[in-house]
Amino acid sequence: MKDTRAYARTRVRTGEKTSASTEISKAGMYTVGIASAFIGVWGFACFVGGLVASGGPLSLIGNWFKAVTGM
Repeated sequence: MKDTRAYARTRVRTGEKTSASTEISKAGMYTVGIASAFIGVWGFACFVGGLVASGGPLSLIGNWFKAVTGM
């Protein structure tokens, strides 16, 4: 009698190992990066608003010195 059974070999890739702590670290890095980008954009918007409200860069510097020294 002839053996007609077919055998299948499965290949498992073991080169890449990811754990839950690695994925949590990646999510944390993305969260901190996005938050810092929002803070940077907000700071730039505040700086531009201050320039516009004071009348220009020299006026902004003068008004800043007046505010710091209390004059």
